[in-house]
Amino acid sequence: MKNDAHSDGSETLHGRIDDALDRRGFSTGRLRARAAAVVLALSLLPIGAAGFAAYRLTNLGGPDRLCDGAVTADQVHGLLGGGRVEDGTWTSYSTTEDSSGNSCTVRVRSGLFETSEKHVQFTIARNADDGPGELAASNARLFSGDSAGSVTPGVAWAVLPEGCQKGVRIEVRTNDAGGDEARARAAVAFANGVAKARSCGDRVLPAPTSLSAVGAETEPDWNNLCGLPGFAPAKNPEAQWRIPQQVTTATAPIWSCKLGGDPRYDGRVQQFAITTEPQATALTRKDGEQDSAVGRARWVAGGTLTATCQGKDVFFTIKGGYLKDTQSPFLFPDQQDLVRQFLTAGGKAIGCEPIL
Repeated sequence: MKNDAHSDGSETLHGRIDDALDRRGFSTGRLRARAAAVVLALSLLPIGAAGFAAYRLTNLGGPDRLCDGAVTADQVHGLLGGGRVEDGTWTSYSTTEDSSGNSCTVRVRSGLFETSEKHVQFTIARNADDGPGELAASNARLFSGDSAGSVTPGVAWAVLPEGCQKGVRIEVRTNDAGGDEARARAAVAFANGVAKARSCGDRVLPAPTSLSAVGAETEPDWNNLCGLPGFAPAKNPEAQWRIPQQVTTATAPIWSCKLGGDPRYDGRVQQFAITTEPQATALTRKDGEQDSAVGRARWVAGGTLTATCQGKDVFFTIKGGYLKDTQSPFLFPDQQDLVRQFLTAGGKAIGCEPIL
């Protein structure tokens, strides 16, 4: 007959664990319970570490949509990189409002032990009174394709699609320099989100296929100013300081030219802009004001005229060129001639019918 020496169960897993605990002095139930708790805790360490890492390094369990539903976490990650997405908005915000300060701030926090934090601010603004020249920047990279907007080192902006309210734009600002293409995509994506929330627009705006290059600063050709053939307004001979010229390398949605330094600090800086995107402004031509006309163009805001070109409104903006103290024209003293020459040369450059 077979000798059943281990019929007490010592060959089972439970029996082997009992023998091991006896050999190590865990002979009572209480001691064995403590040992089991330690083993269980050790076995859960890898799971806890993985969960901690996932929480710190990913958006696991975080929000999928932000800014009143107009932005997705994936879009924010595409702009700021991976990490935990959080709503950092401290003021009232709504996708249906255009009031000043209507902004949504989103932050991404990442890092296993030392946390890094990046921010993006989405703003909805409306340009009603100042004209589209407010958006013109000679160092802008303009969107290509069927979406209207541009990117500068400070901000990316895009307008809402046709069928939405004119003059409403989306602005995207980050606390990191660079990433122009990502900021452009984020601006268009947010514009689509706002249009959807407002139930407006006849199409979804596509992401820009590319961005134009930044225009280089050059010395101006005073017979073909801003690269416009025949644009040669009479210059004040007293304007002898260096006047660099910078022009956007694309013409839509807003071609822009700057003569001089930083317009924020020097009133002598002269700026020109041509806006071919009607969605960029809520300004319209005012009928019955013939005294404000220059040929077919009419003044619609300070420094901005509009004329119909190829069946749509185009805006021509002239700003600056004044002495700070006297507010008298300095760079181009004959302002009427300046306006007329700009309308003529600028209109020809964009294929507009004669304005004068």
